[in-house]
Amino acid sequence: MDHGKVMEFMGKFVADLGATSAAGSVVVGHRLGLYSALAQGPATPEQFAERTGCHPRYLTEWLRGQAAGGYVSYDPATGEFSLTPEQAFCLADPNGPNMATAFLASLGALRAEPQITEAFRTGGGFGWHEHNQDVSVGSDAFFRPGYVAELVPSWIPALEGVDAKLAAGGRVADLGCGLGSSSILMAEAYLRSTVVGSDYHTESIELARKRATDAGVGDRVSFEVATAQTFTGTNYDLVTMFDALHDMGDPVGAARRVREALAPDGTWLLVEPFASDKVEENFNPVGRLYYSSSTFLCVPNGLSQPVGYALGAQAGEAAIRQVMVEAGFTRFRRAAQTPFNLVYEIRP
Repeated sequence: MDHGKVMEFMGKFVADLGATSAAGSVVVGHRLGLYSALAQGPATPEQFAERTGCHPRYLTEWLRGQAAGGYVSYDPATGEFSLTPEQAFCLADPNGPNMATAFLASLGALRAEPQITEAFRTGGGFGWHEHNQDVSVGSDAFFRPGYVAELVPSWIPALEGVDAKLAAGGRVADLGCGLGSSSILMAEAYLRSTVVGSDYHTESIELARKRATDAGVGDRVSFEVATAQTFTGTNYDLVTMFDALHDMGDPVGAARRVREALAPDGTWLLVEPFASDKVEENFNPVGRLYYSSSTFLCVPNGLSQPVGYALGAQAGEAAIRQVMVEAGFTRFRRAAQTPFNLVYEIRP
């Protein structure tokens, strides 16, 4: 045994354990608005207590722990804690990456550890709807900035002729829409188009309807409780699906229903997590995040539904392409990509 390698491994373990333990503090900071408050300017724990109305002893420990993790900055000369512009953008800016919400979703998923452990033994499933609400709310808040940055500016324009169709007035079906962020963004961008969002989770659809009304697009965005295999409507110019196909127990059935629902010249915009077809090429920080999430969320959900296909979050392009072939699609191409997503254009 190489003692140096043992110490190296233990160092990695301590770093991971520290990050895991810090996740709860990040969620506390998100829920209480501590990052937004700290973005207002440097403060000692006592000054920060006055600013936030929270207990100074808790804040002292929270600030020091955040500084130890590099999420907060510290000036030893003044004893003040602060956020750099970059930290504030990632943690406190409502138009930024909203990264703290990823911990909200992750901690929500980890609450189901006893059920997931049992599912390992039995092969049973555990649906998204069975998880704590933090999973849905946190996922929506975390993914939304990516949709704002990419969906209308990049992904839709990457599809042949779709941007012009929607600008002129098209029909869109947004499948697995969750809390409706993607549906609302498309309605806000394409004022002549209508969008029908669908999701099998009733509580998410209820929130989506409220959000559409609040955003002032309720007259052009409607929502229904339905699966990707049972959503209603036909002759859609565009069907969208964001990070959802790999969660489904019957992705082939969903793809067949999409093909039926598309207009003859319609397009399916499918966004999936970035993954290589070579397993070893996914052994990186992004792949680790996706495999971990897939273990607790995606695969259990797929196994909880009929057929139990369970692609998982790191399925890769070849596996997605095979689903499309089985469903009868004839045109499939990678239209765009980001460090986190692969964007496919699929046509009948």
